[in-house]
Amino acid sequence: MIARLRGTLDGLDEDHAVIDVGGVGYQVACSTRTLAALPRPGEAVDLLIETQVRPESITLYGFPSAAERSWFRLLQTVQGVGARVALAILSVLGPDDLARAVAAQDKAALGRASGVGPRLAGRIASELKDRLTELPGRAGGPAPDAIALMPGGPAGEAVSALVHLGYGRSEAHTAIAKAAAALGTAAPVEALIRTGLQELARVKPQ
Repeated sequence: MIARLRGTLDGLDEDHAVIDVGGVGYQVACSTRTLAALPRPGEAVDLLIETQVRPESITLYGFPSAAERSWFRLLQTVQGVGARVALAILSVLGPDDLARAVAAQDKAALGRASGVGPRLAGRIASELKDRLTELPGRAGGPAPDAIALMPGGPAGEAVSALVHLGYGRSEAHTAIAKAAAALGTAAPVEALIRTGLQELARVKPQ
Protein backbone atom coordinates (compact mmCIF):
# COMPACT_ATOMS: atom_id res chain seq x y z
CA MET A 1 0.00 0.00 0.00
CA ILE A 2 1.17 3.52 -0.74
CA ALA A 3 1.38 5.56 2.48
CA ARG A 4 3.29 8.64 1.30
CA LEU A 5 4.26 10.35 -1.94
CA ARG A 6 7.13 12.79 -2.22
CA GLY A 7 7.84 14.20 -5.65
CA THR A 8 6.98 17.04 -8.03
CA LEU A 9 3.53 18.49 -8.59
CA ASP A 10 2.71 17.72 -12.21
CA GLY A 11 -0.78 19.25 -12.36
CA LEU A 12 -4.00 20.13 -10.57
CA ASP A 13 -7.66 19.55 -11.26
CA GLU A 14 -10.76 20.51 -9.30
CA ASP A 15 -10.67 17.37 -7.14
CA HIS A 16 -7.20 15.88 -7.49
CA ALA A 17 -3.51 16.48 -8.02
CA VAL A 18 -1.03 14.55 -10.13
CA ILE A 19 2.29 13.92 -8.42
CA ASP A 20 5.32 12.89 -10.44
CA VAL A 21 7.52 10.46 -8.52
CA GLY A 22 10.47 9.21 -10.54
CA GLY A 23 8.69 9.72 -13.83
CA VAL A 24 5.45 8.04 -12.73
CA GLY A 25 2.39 10.26 -12.33
CA TYR A 26 0.10 9.40 -9.42
CA GLN A 27 -3.43 10.81 -9.38
CA VAL A 28 -4.27 11.78 -5.79
CA ALA A 29 -7.73 12.90 -4.65
CA CYS A 30 -7.59 15.75 -2.12
CA SER A 31 -9.86 18.13 -0.26
CA THR A 32 -10.20 21.59 -1.78
CA ARG A 33 -8.32 22.99 1.25
CA THR A 34 -5.39 20.70 0.54
CA LEU A 35 -5.41 21.50 -3.18
CA ALA A 36 -5.42 25.23 -2.48
CA ALA A 37 -2.36 24.89 -0.24
CA LEU A 38 -0.26 22.93 -2.75
CA PRO A 39 2.66 24.64 -4.48
CA ARG A 40 2.76 25.52 -8.16
CA PRO A 41 3.24 22.78 -10.77
CA GLY A 42 6.90 21.88 -11.08
CA GLU A 43 7.60 22.41 -7.39
CA ALA A 44 8.22 19.78 -4.70
CA VAL A 45 5.23 18.26 -2.91
CA ASP A 46 4.94 15.80 -0.03
CA LEU A 47 1.62 14.20 0.95
CA LEU A 48 0.54 11.42 3.28
CA ILE A 49 -1.58 8.90 1.40
CA GLU A 50 -4.58 6.73 2.18
CA THR A 51 -4.94 3.93 -0.37
CA GLN A 52 -8.38 2.46 -0.93
CA VAL A 53 -8.66 -0.70 -2.99
CA ARG A 54 -11.97 -1.62 -4.56
CA PRO A 55 -12.74 -4.44 -7.02
CA GLU A 56 -13.01 -1.90 -9.83
CA SER A 57 -10.37 0.64 -8.80
CA ILE A 58 -7.47 1.73 -6.62
CA THR A 59 -7.80 5.30 -5.34
CA LEU A 60 -5.18 7.41 -3.60
CA TYR A 61 -6.24 10.17 -1.19
CA GLY A 62 -3.70 12.80 -0.13
CA PHE A 63 -3.33 14.75 3.11
CA PRO A 64 -0.86 17.35 4.39
CA SER A 65 -0.92 15.99 7.96
CA ALA A 66 -1.52 12.85 9.99
CA ALA A 67 -4.38 14.64 11.75
CA GLU A 68 -6.30 15.18 8.53
CA ARG A 69 -5.72 11.60 7.41
CA SER A 70 -6.94 10.32 10.79
CA TRP A 71 -10.13 12.37 10.46
CA PHE A 72 -10.63 11.02 6.95
CA ARG A 73 -10.52 7.49 8.32
CA LEU A 74 -12.71 8.20 11.36
CA LEU A 75 -15.39 10.05 9.42
CA GLN A 76 -15.92 6.99 7.26
CA THR A 77 -16.85 4.90 10.31
CA VAL A 78 -20.11 6.88 10.40
CA GLN A 79 -22.89 5.32 8.35
CA GLY A 80 -23.55 7.40 5.25
CA VAL A 81 -20.06 8.91 5.09
CA GLY A 82 -17.89 7.61 2.28
CA ALA A 83 -14.60 8.93 0.96
CA ARG A 84 -16.25 11.63 -1.14
CA VAL A 85 -18.28 13.04 1.77
CA ALA A 86 -15.29 12.80 4.12
CA LEU A 87 -13.23 14.89 1.69
CA ALA A 88 -16.10 17.37 1.38
CA ILE A 89 -16.14 17.80 5.16
CA LEU A 90 -12.37 18.26 5.27
CA SER A 91 -12.72 20.83 2.49
CA VAL A 92 -14.62 23.17 4.81
CA LEU A 93 -13.24 22.20 8.25
CA GLY A 94 -9.63 21.58 9.21
CA PRO A 95 -8.78 18.97 11.88
CA ASP A 96 -8.97 21.38 14.84
CA ASP A 97 -12.14 23.05 13.52
CA LEU A 98 -13.71 19.63 13.00
CA ALA A 99 -12.81 18.59 16.56
CA ARG A 100 -14.44 21.76 17.89
CA ALA A 101 -17.56 21.25 15.79
CA VAL A 102 -18.00 17.68 17.03
CA ALA A 103 -17.28 18.62 20.66
CA ALA A 104 -19.79 21.47 20.41
CA GLN A 105 -22.32 19.31 18.55
CA ASP A 106 -22.33 22.07 15.94
CA LYS A 107 -24.47 20.47 13.24
CA ALA A 108 -24.63 23.72 11.27
CA ALA A 109 -20.85 23.77 10.84
CA LEU A 110 -20.79 20.14 9.72
CA GLY A 111 -23.72 20.80 7.39
CA ARG A 112 -21.68 23.33 5.40
CA ALA A 113 -20.04 20.41 3.61
CA SER A 114 -21.48 19.30 0.29
CA GLY A 115 -23.54 16.14 0.71
CA VAL A 116 -24.05 16.56 4.47
CA GLY A 117 -27.67 17.21 5.38
CA PRO A 118 -29.06 17.86 8.88
CA ARG A 119 -29.63 14.18 9.66
CA LEU A 120 -26.13 13.12 8.62
CA ALA A 121 -24.56 16.09 10.42
CA GLY A 122 -26.35 15.02 13.60
CA ARG A 123 -25.17 11.45 13.19
CA ILE A 124 -21.55 12.54 12.72
CA ALA A 125 -21.66 14.81 15.78
CA SER A 126 -23.35 12.17 17.93
CA GLU A 127 -21.23 9.17 16.95
CA LEU A 128 -17.84 10.90 17.09
CA LYS A 129 -18.19 13.06 20.19
CA ASP A 130 -16.72 10.39 22.49
CA ARG A 131 -13.81 9.60 20.16
CA LEU A 132 -12.04 12.96 20.02
CA THR A 133 -9.17 11.80 22.21
CA GLU A 134 -8.23 9.25 19.53
CA LEU A 135 -7.36 12.01 17.11
CA PRO A 136 -4.30 14.25 16.84
CA GLY A 137 -4.63 18.03 16.64
CA ARG A 138 -2.05 20.39 15.18
CA ALA A 139 0.56 19.53 17.80
CA GLY A 140 -0.05 15.79 18.03
CA GLY A 141 -2.83 15.81 20.62
CA PRO A 142 -6.52 16.69 20.77
CA ALA A 143 -7.38 20.30 20.07
CA PRO A 144 -7.03 22.00 23.48
CA ASP A 145 -10.48 23.54 23.34
CA ALA A 146 -12.27 20.42 22.06
CA ILE A 147 -13.64 19.79 25.56
CA ALA A 148 -17.00 18.12 26.05
CA LEU A 149 -19.19 20.41 28.16
CA MET A 150 -22.21 18.91 29.87
CA PRO A 151 -25.36 20.44 28.30
CA GLY A 152 -27.15 20.72 31.65
CA GLY A 153 -24.23 22.10 33.66
CA PRO A 154 -23.09 25.71 34.12
CA ALA A 155 -20.70 25.51 31.16
CA GLY A 156 -23.43 24.12 28.92
CA GLU A 157 -25.77 26.90 29.99
CA ALA A 158 -23.06 29.45 29.27
CA VAL A 159 -22.62 28.06 25.75
CA SER A 160 -26.36 28.31 25.15
CA ALA A 161 -26.34 31.91 26.39
CA LEU A 162 -23.61 32.89 23.91
CA VAL A 163 -25.44 31.12 21.09
CA HIS A 164 -28.57 33.13 21.95
CA LEU A 165 -26.44 36.26 21.75
CA GLY A 166 -25.70 35.41 18.12
CA TYR A 167 -22.40 33.56 18.31
CA GLY A 168 -21.90 30.32 16.39
CA ARG A 169 -22.09 27.16 18.48
CA SER A 170 -18.48 26.17 17.76
CA GLU A 171 -17.03 29.57 18.66
CA ALA A 172 -19.25 29.77 21.77
CA HIS A 173 -18.15 26.30 22.82
CA THR A 174 -14.50 27.17 22.23
CA ALA A 175 -14.74 30.35 24.33
CA ILE A 176 -16.55 28.65 27.22
CA ALA A 177 -14.22 25.64 27.10
CA LYS A 178 -11.30 28.04 27.62
CA ALA A 179 -13.21 29.85 30.36
CA ALA A 180 -14.02 26.52 32.04
CA ALA A 181 -10.37 25.48 31.85
CA ALA A 182 -9.43 28.68 33.65
CA LEU A 183 -12.31 28.88 36.16
CA GLY A 184 -13.44 25.26 36.44
CA THR A 185 -16.50 23.65 34.85
CA ALA A 186 -18.50 24.22 38.06
CA ALA A 187 -17.89 27.99 38.04
CA PRO A 188 -21.02 30.18 38.08
CA VAL A 189 -22.72 30.64 34.74
CA GLU A 190 -22.27 34.42 34.91
CA ALA A 191 -18.52 34.10 35.43
CA LEU A 192 -18.18 31.65 32.56
CA ILE A 193 -20.17 33.93 30.26
CA ARG A 194 -18.14 36.98 31.24
CA THR A 195 -14.83 35.19 30.69
CA GLY A 196 -16.14 33.65 27.48
CA LEU A 197 -17.11 37.06 26.13
CA GLN A 198 -13.65 38.38 27.00
CA GLU A 199 -12.11 35.50 25.06
CA LEU A 200 -14.37 36.18 22.05
CA ALA A 201 -13.47 39.88 22.15
CA ARG A 202 -9.79 38.96 22.26
CA VAL A 203 -9.90 36.71 19.21
CA LYS A 204 -12.34 38.78 17.13
CA PRO A 205 -10.66 41.09 14.59
CA GLN A 206 -11.03 44.72 15.49
